[in-house]
Parts: sequence; structure tokens; C-alpha cells
Amino acid sequence: MKRGGMPGNMGQMMKQAQKLQAKMNKMQEELADKTVEASSGGGMVNVVANGKQQILSIKIEKDVVDPEDIEMLEDLVLAAVNDALSKSQEMVSNAMGQVTGGMNIPGLM
Repeated sequence: MKRGGMPGNMGQMMKQAQKLQAKMNKMQEELADKTVEASSGGGMVNVVANGKQQILSIKIEKDVVDPEDIEMLEDLVLAAVNDALSKSQEMVSNAMGQVTGGMNIPGLM
């Protein structure tokens, strides 16, 4: 060990960790611009989410809006939102897996 410094292996590991962190930050920025789409009710409700797990839009066809059956519409919206968020999480997980080489690193998204 060098006097007052880190062992060579530790210094190398720190450099690799910094490179990995930079790659992950870049990937997160890119994922914010990528979107996934989900639908329910045979396409009557469509939801778009991004890689930050944010819902960007919800489109509802007029035919599915029935004032006598609000619960059905709520269920369709909920199903489409949950599916969009699930797809978004899967997209992020796959992208991060490429960056980390498949290593499961605690605390990542």
C-alpha cells in the first residue's frame, strides 16, 4: 500500500465505480425520453409512461364513458396505468442490466 494512499486495487475499483455511475446517470437521462404504451378494454383506454415512471398521457375513447358505470372506467384506467408503469419499470431494469452487466446493485431505481 502506498503511504497515505489507497491500495492499487482499491483505487482501480473506485475508478470503475465512478465510470459505472456516469454510465447509469446517462442511461437514466436517456430513459426519461423513452416511452412505453399500455392499453385496456381492447384499446379503449391508452396510457403512455416514460422511463422515470411518470404517466405522460391518458386517452379514453368516448364509447367507454358511461355515467351509469363509472367503476368500469376507473378499472380500465387503473389497469392501463399499472400496465404502463410495469412496462416502464421493465424497460428501466433491462437498460440498467445492460449498463451493470447484469449485476444486481442495491439502490438502483
